[in-house]
Amino acid sequence: MSADSSTQAKALQRIRADVRAMHAYHVQPSQGLLKMDTMENPFRLPLALQKALGERLGALEINRYPGERLDVLKQMLQDYAGAPEGSAVLLGNGSDEIITLLALATAQPGAEGRAKMLAPMPGFVMYPMSAQLQGLDFVPVQLTADFDLDVPAMLATIAAQQPAITYLAYPNNPTATLWAEDKVQAVIDAVGAIGGLVVMDEAYQPFACRSWITQMHANPERNAHVLLMRTLSKFGLAGARLGYLIGPAAIVNELDKVRPPYNISVLNCETAIFALEHADLYAEQAAAIRAERQPLIDALTALPGVDKVWPSQANMVLLRVQDATKAQAAMKACGVLVKNVSAMHPLLANCLRLTVGTREENARMLAALKESL
Repeated sequence: MSADSSTQAKALQRIRADVRAMHAYHVQPSQGLLKMDTMENPFRLPLALQKALGERLGALEINRYPGERLDVLKQMLQDYAGAPEGSAVLLGNGSDEIITLLALATAQPGAEGRAKMLAPMPGFVMYPMSAQLQGLDFVPVQLTADFDLDVPAMLATIAAQQPAITYLAYPNNPTATLWAEDKVQAVIDAVGAIGGLVVMDEAYQPFACRSWITQMHANPERNAHVLLMRTLSKFGLAGARLGYLIGPAAIVNELDKVRPPYNISVLNCETAIFALEHADLYAEQAAAIRAERQPLIDALTALPGVDKVWPSQANMVLLRVQDATKAQAAMKACGVLVKNVSAMHPLLANCLRLTVGTREENARMLAALKESL
């Protein structure tokens, strides 16, 4: 071993062992493929709006740090979401950064050990990853076989583990499930009884039939410890990386203390403002995607070789096939990229997750799947 490699090997030992044992988040190469693996909005801005946005971004003072326009964006997001009175907004570089900030703010040793984060599983992979990296113990609670909330298990685990944060993805990823309001409220009440925070992750809200914001208005006392997390990624700005958290100002203002200064660029901020100025256009796009969802589910259900298709309240559909690894590889060979989620959780064995796209994209995806089964 050379002196340089020996020095490098020693330096690598300074990196946490658990980090060295991890795998970095992998984005599948998609050049030349129909990208149906990450639930993006398939619609681009019309040319006239592309030009208008380009002119606005080109006029920005990018030599200056972000300033008052962030306050404009926060107010627009509050108005767009219909935030309850007394709410505040925290901005993040995507909801991923907000998950990190929540973990940072709550990762303190308790009387009986480290703080805990709880979430139903299978769920969003960033919850356990963030807990590990920020020094919380992650506590999973398994969903039922049909991906419903196991309320008795949730309540028992909350009482026993006393989590600082409980995540409820509404709808859930990767299952696309929107759990019943009474079940969700029972979990929220249990977390309130032990003095924890609940984060309602509404990343897929544009495609769901309801939002928890309604219950935050209807039952403010029972939801006083609830934070609503959303992203503009599924709204149609995946490339702009803009997530936001809405909740009681007293809580959000504490979380804001761990936010890096200037974490939202002037370009991202202005792009988000521009998009919200054209919210009707994005609402039409979401409606078009929702209109294609059930026909896609019906077509998938009718395909020989598809064992099960689950209902969806998001812009994705989860299905089980006989060999997900083989099917995904064959679909890629046909030019269509989808997500094999089999390794995420035992309940997801041989499951594929498909994005709901345009009618043309869905037809091409169905043809590739049919050929691959």
